[in-house]
Amino acid sequence: MSGLFSRSGPPSPDGQITPTRTRMALELRHTSPLISCRFDPTGRYVFAGAQDNSILRWELAAPNTKVALAGHRSWVRGLAFLPLTPTPSPPGRGEVARKLLSSDYNGKLLVWPFDAATPTAERTIDAHQGFARAVVVSPDSTKFATCGNDNLVKLWNATDFALIRAFEGHTCHVYNVAFHPDGRHLVSGDLRGNIKQWDIQTGRETRTMDASVIFRYDPTFRADHGGVRSMSFNADGSLLACAGITNVSNAFAGIGNPAVVLFNWQTGQRSQVLRVLPAFQGTAWGVVFHPSGYVIGAGAGNGGGIWFWRPTEANSIHNVTVPNNARDLAIHPDNRRLAVPCFDGVVRIYELS
Repeated sequence: MSGLFSRSGPPSPDGQITPTRTRMALELRHTSPLISCRFDPTGRYVFAGAQDNSILRWELAAPNTKVALAGHRSWVRGLAFLPLTPTPSPPGRGEVARKLLSSDYNGKLLVWPFDAATPTAERTIDAHQGFARAVVVSPDSTKFATCGNDNLVKLWNATDFALIRAFEGHTCHVYNVAFHPDGRHLVSGDLRGNIKQWDIQTGRETRTMDASVIFRYDPTFRADHGGVRSMSFNADGSLLACAGITNVSNAFAGIGNPAVVLFNWQTGQRSQVLRVLPAFQGTAWGVVFHPSGYVIGAGAGNGGGIWFWRPTEANSIHNVTVPNNARDLAIHPDNRRLAVPCFDGVVRIYELS
């Protein structure tokens, strides 16, 4: 795909990486600050949500062919894809349609044919009252979940887009949601660092995990600050990572330090708090697991950064300076590239080795 791997060809998806060799390979430019990004499941495109209410699509093999998806009336933070892994169609019905799901700060969820020449939204869903902060697809692609400022988590049917159920239990804004790889459980994280586990079949809350280290009430400004800005499971579901900000000293200015809280899924207990060393001022906006075992985060504050950790060690083992504030993090299906959307309107693609 383009010339990014011209030296040796694409590596195997589960190949080892060398964090210290991480380098920026490509810049994809827009005219408005970017706050979200995802690679599509085929690895052909990268999408980004912008503060001008648009979604941008770039084809990695032809980075000058930017396509704007217009339809939202507010900022787009949530991006996900149907199906995650295309399944065979019944005889005579052709390929399974591939859709983009996008959620915005006006509570809407839009459905798009993401690989159309000029994508137009096919459906608009009133998902939440207030911000619809995140959308994620189940491992078998039959369902998807959303969460928002109405304190709700919602489960939807991916075939007819009907609401299956709403999960009630959070008492503040729900920032993020994720499916466990087993497909039977859902987790959601809120402003105050409460991580709730839900049984998908019954809708029952089964436990709450404590990530309050990435939350603080600031009595000077009388404001809550923090929350679960990103969530990710490792491949076997044994670890859950929740990214945000800790050591908040000024909620108005967002002064604090990025942190990723790791949970042992079996026990539900916090196993580690990952921090950036040397100290970085800002928030961790994205976190992913790499098959090699690394936890990778990205964030913004006094500039931008990408950080690498081993799950058993509290301090980062390698840091990459990003030229501008990074507001999300996505990993390519080949596990060799990362994308970060930045406040200066640029999606930056990094090679991991």
